[in-house]
Amino acid sequence: MYQTVQFIHSYWAYLVVIMLTVAAVSAIIGWVSGKEYSAGNFRISLFTLIVSHIQLLIGIVLFVVSDKTVWFSDKVSVSEIMGDPVLRLYNLEHPLMMIIAIVLITVGYSKHKKKLTSTPKFKTLAIFYTIALLVLLSRIPWTAWLS
Repeated sequence: MYQTVQFIHSYWAYLVVIMLTVAAVSAIIGWVSGKEYSAGNFRISLFTLIVSHIQLLIGIVLFVVSDKTVWFSDKVSVSEIMGDPVLRLYNLEHPLMMIIAIVLITVGYSKHKKKLTSTPKFKTLAIFYTIALLVLLSRIPWTAWLS
């Protein structure tokens, strides 16, 4: 089961990165150019929200079944986790930063829906989705992801 969940989590991450990049760039372009907010823009932001939340759920399952998650093990202390960069990445940095990124996506999406005109909608999405993208990219385990 672990390999299947890890495979899904790894490849679904490509979709999340692509969609978040497209949504952030689309929002920035719309904000800067003064375009009208369209149904297509809404769909992009909504699909980004959906795929990121699905990734979070897959990640939570992976966190629970992973052999790299050692928080609940009597064999490894917290100081050992914090002292080992790989253990720290998988047990603290990656999960925490991904949750923060998804919170930013969720807040940005929710706030943009309350705006009545195009420019504030694009501005809200641009800010929150771009920050979420940067947070997400900062803690992807690149060595495991690209190999």
